[in-house]
Amino acid sequence: MGETIPIAVPRKGRPLESVLDRIARRLDVADLADEITSTLRHEKALTKGTIEPDERSVYHRLADYSSVDRPTAPEYTLLRDDRAGKPRRIVFDSVTIPLEGATAVDGIEDVPDDAAIQLVGREEPFRALRTHEFALGFDSADLVLEEVVELRPEPLERIADVNARIDPVDTDVRVVTGLGDTVYHTLMATPEVAPGTEPLDRRFLEAYEGPLCIEPRYERLVRAVLGTRTLEGVDFRYPEEGREEEAAIADTGLGVYLTVTGSTARDHGLLLGEQLFPSETVLLENASERSPTVDAVRALFDGADLETELALEH
Repeated sequence: MGETIPIAVPRKGRPLESVLDRIARRLDVADLADEITSTLRHEKALTKGTIEPDERSVYHRLADYSSVDRPTAPEYTLLRDDRAGKPRRIVFDSVTIPLEGATAVDGIEDVPDDAAIQLVGREEPFRALRTHEFALGFDSADLVLEEVVELRPEPLERIADVNARIDPVDTDVRVVTGLGDTVYHTLMATPEVAPGTEPLDRRFLEAYEGPLCIEPRYERLVRAVLGTRTLEGVDFRYPEEGREEEAAIADTGLGVYLTVTGSTARDHGLLLGEQLFPSETVLLENASERSPTVDAVRALFDGADLETELALEH
């Protein structure tokens, strides 16, 4: 096998599944993608206790999953989960996928016949790119906002504007495209705090003074998305450890949290307002690590068929 391009990916969850789905559609490896996804979903259910415990120990399951009989079989590893008791959880480690025939994919050119990609699990793929361990990787757009975008008085409304707020002195990493697995950071409030007949949106927040409940890890993201001017007079509050986010927002009266359908928020008596910012898995590249093969691999994940919130020129 010739050159292998390593790509940093999350070890579990929706972002990893989105990457696997994209690869399955572009390289015709649906069985491999399904194998990894179903394994990790099963292990998540075991860790959460939503299915009956497996008779095998976690170490025996790990050995069974990581077969040495297939050179391109996926491998897994163990991490401590943050749930009660800190159980060990099986998560994705790596898999190598040959790119033979990849040039038959629309938009792909100059991929060496003997090249391959290796998906490598990382707890923080974005940071792995920042330290030049990888040329390409996938992570949530949220992580980029939380770490490197400049905070300005004016709001950040689109993922497509993220690159313009990254200081080139700070990092060589840039957003290339998104995978379309979009959920939203949504403004929500109780009927008592909501502005009655007026929209529950950024304009309401500009005049609002008082508490705003958010997850601590999203504080910098919220400051970037709303703009520092909008947040004048706003006091951030955080959910108590172990408390459901929507319940904490209901107690506070106003907050921002990720929503898909919004059903859980409505169950807590909350009204849904403006979708402030999309959360989406994004393809990242470290420009200083580019090569002809890296560029060809990057094109493998990009494409006009993507339904993404991004509209980047690259």
